[in-house]
Amino acid sequence: MGHTAINRYKADLRELDFVLFEQFGLADLLGQEPFADWGVEEVRATLQEVYRFSQEVTGPLNAVGDAQGCRLVEGQVRTPDGFKEAWEKLYAAGLKLLKAPVEHGGTGAPASLAAIANELASGSNTAFDMYPGLTLGAADLIEEFGTPEQKARYCGNMFTGVWAGTMCLTEPAAGSDVGAAATTATPNGDGTYTISGTKLFISGGDQDITENIVHMVLARTPGAPKGTKGLSLFIVPKRRVNADGSSGEPNDVKCIGLEHKMGINGSATAMLQFGEDGGCRGELCGTVERQGMRQMFQMMNYARIGVALQGLGIASAAYLSALEYARERKQGSSIENFKDPESPRVPILEHPGVRRMLLDMKSRVEGMRAIVVKLTLHLDRATALQGKDDDAAAYHQGQVELLTPIAKSYASDQAFRVSELAIQVHGGVGYTRDYPVEQHARDAKIFSIYEGTNGIQALDLVGRKLSQRGGKNAQDFLGDIQRFVDGHRAHPTLGAQVAKLALAQEAVASCAMQFMAWAGGGELVRIPLASDRFLALMSDLTVGWLLLDAASIAEKRLLELPADHPDRAFYLGKRHAAVFFAENTLSLVPAGAQSVLAGDRSPLEIADASFAGV
Repeated sequence: MGHTAINRYKADLRELDFVLFEQFGLADLLGQEPFADWGVEEVRATLQEVYRFSQEVTGPLNAVGDAQGCRLVEGQVRTPDGFKEAWEKLYAAGLKLLKAPVEHGGTGAPASLAAIANELASGSNTAFDMYPGLTLGAADLIEEFGTPEQKARYCGNMFTGVWAGTMCLTEPAAGSDVGAAATTATPNGDGTYTISGTKLFISGGDQDITENIVHMVLARTPGAPKGTKGLSLFIVPKRRVNADGSSGEPNDVKCIGLEHKMGINGSATAMLQFGEDGGCRGELCGTVERQGMRQMFQMMNYARIGVALQGLGIASAAYLSALEYARERKQGSSIENFKDPESPRVPILEHPGVRRMLLDMKSRVEGMRAIVVKLTLHLDRATALQGKDDDAAAYHQGQVELLTPIAKSYASDQAFRVSELAIQVHGGVGYTRDYPVEQHARDAKIFSIYEGTNGIQALDLVGRKLSQRGGKNAQDFLGDIQRFVDGHRAHPTLGAQVAKLALAQEAVASCAMQFMAWAGGGELVRIPLASDRFLALMSDLTVGWLLLDAASIAEKRLLELPADHPDRAFYLGKRHAAVFFAENTLSLVPAGAQSVLAGDRSPLEIADASFAGV
């Protein structure tokens, strides 16, 4: 089936409706500025349309793009069959205009709706969705920081899909150390700069889908200091832009290689050479040099939330594939009849070990979705409150900051683990291309590496986010959990699990205090040894809390529903996911915290030669 255009993508729209409206209250924001044009039915209809598109257009191309990959032919990248047509249908349907500014044809949709739409788009075909996703991020960057002339020149064509966009940070000698970038930008005296350098791992760096590609390039001007402080951000189109706004002659931007990757094969991961012949022209984004990292961080934060959504999309697709297979595949007798060779074979869904794996996947997928929707609804509320209640807006924006490394790291790590479990549920056939889950695992692995590795996310959380606003963001977060604990300690069905949440919260708070003590006591070297573990613990705490929150809402609904109501099974699933996660993962957080507090120094003390004698 590797080359066949067949859709294998599924999503659970009932679950999406629950998390948006029942758990996080999107309806409270609709019908008033800045979301005055949006109501509950408009949101539901939009998600129905995105889901239809994902099943009919991008889903069938997922295996095709994986099998064909991208090819570099005489300096031009060729994308897989159907990608260009899918791009044209996507923009004709207006599905990438949800978050675009209204003046560029956008709908001004809530970030939370755009996020869930992104889950569907990316879950159906991650490689394809990277092209429009990065374009939107690059256009947002110019819209935020560009001059009026730059916005007029680039944004309309980018938001509407006439042109594409990329972000160009990484260089061969720099990797994650962006400050080591050596690409140069030399002023020409006419407002333009001559760009010279090499960038690699550029997603969508070249393609045959759009007539032009606008690269957002970090480079160093003459005399600029070393490190990130010396970097400026430049707008560098693949083809120069004529005075009338049309695409002109080539701009000396060459694709000199494509990566041969483990996954996301339909996404062109390019090495780009800028200015090999001295003819690459770019313009400073905005009017001030050496603001590159500050500007690029906006796109990075956008991209980190985008990576969380990629992880969520693939994890959900892998889980639902495994569930479908477990319902259909008959193998072995039930546990009660395992000694009877005459007993009928049963669907593997009836086997306890398979049920455990599926509930594990369900709880993790629903947990990462809750984190992402919570984060984006904080963003929506901060937007709605801007200028009306600055304290409340600051609280919501603070939670966005704190949750971003958690969302990115948890969803990206768990997408790979959920995909691996989905392969396990399928058994041997899961390792073949007859089923989509092996592709999900390959596609998902990169998520924990790009847009800042998850080790960098951990350092961001511990080194920056915990102390932001004098520690208030973290205090507010822990305080929100405390309020939930106080309100649900005596819950008739969830009380025991809420007690585990309380212990986990205390354990995470003690780790945060220990980091502060190490930082203040001159023992900074201990922090990178424990920050990854801390990020994982804080993620588990967040998921445990949000699953219990969802379950408490579901318990109220169950009391109101008649015994034969079709929603009863859905709400009972919320209870079981929360209980399972609390008993099997949340309960381990205090032990993980003890590991952090122990401050093991073995990785520092082992001699280089002791790792291996080769």
